[in-house]
Amino acid sequence: MRRGGRILAQIRDELARRTVVGTTFEEIESWAQKLLREHHVSASFSTVPGYSWATCIMLNDALCHGIPQNGVVSNGDLVTIDVGLLSDGYHLDTTVSFAVGDATAKVREFLAIGKKSLQAAIAKVKPGVSVYTISKAMEKVLDAHGFGVVYQLTGHGIGVQLHMDPSIPVAADKADKRILLSAGQTVAIEVMYTAGNPELMVDSDEWTYRTKDGSLAGMFEETVLVTDTGHEVLTKSL
Repeated sequence: MRRGGRILAQIRDELARRTVVGTTFEEIESWAQKLLREHHVSASFSTVPGYSWATCIMLNDALCHGIPQNGVVSNGDLVTIDVGLLSDGYHLDTTVSFAVGDATAKVREFLAIGKKSLQAAIAKVKPGVSVYTISKAMEKVLDAHGFGVVYQLTGHGIGVQLHMDPSIPVAADKADKRILLSAGQTVAIEVMYTAGNPELMVDSDEWTYRTKDGSLAGMFEETVLVTDTGHEVLTKSL
């Protein structure tokens, strides 16, 4: 998974770097497929029943599971790219949100707080820590800045399957105090948040989640290993 994580971080960062005003969703997907082939790994998301793509791509009010078709990036858009891979029998997953072109100060702050929220959560990871503690760290940062905490979707365990136990919500649930992480475990920690009401709805494509009130949505995700003494971010940018 360390090897796969290094590859996935490179692919994620390269996709974000290439995405400019005028880039189409199909171009991003094509780049991802080509980069996966070049690294001799396969797409993780296409192992999900009914999903045939390597990426999920979202703009502005769309949060996740966006099919990479029929979209074009415009100046000032907030873009979210979610990509996963399967390497040596193990899945890895990562997501980044970023602005393209002329981003407003409000959008830049929105993105900075999302990164800060995820970093706060990852900093808590060590053997014996509860899922509640991780979620609370994310939620606290978002609450302090008045951003919406998505509650309909969660992070997850990851490894031989893309989605495994435990679920790791952004909104802290006291019931998760009894769910503890252990050394050797790998988890996909993701902050999902909105600039307005966090309630989501699903598009007619039956995949794309977006905010019900049309407010901005963002997501940052890393695959993290619980080590004997703390944690290691497997999808960290080099």
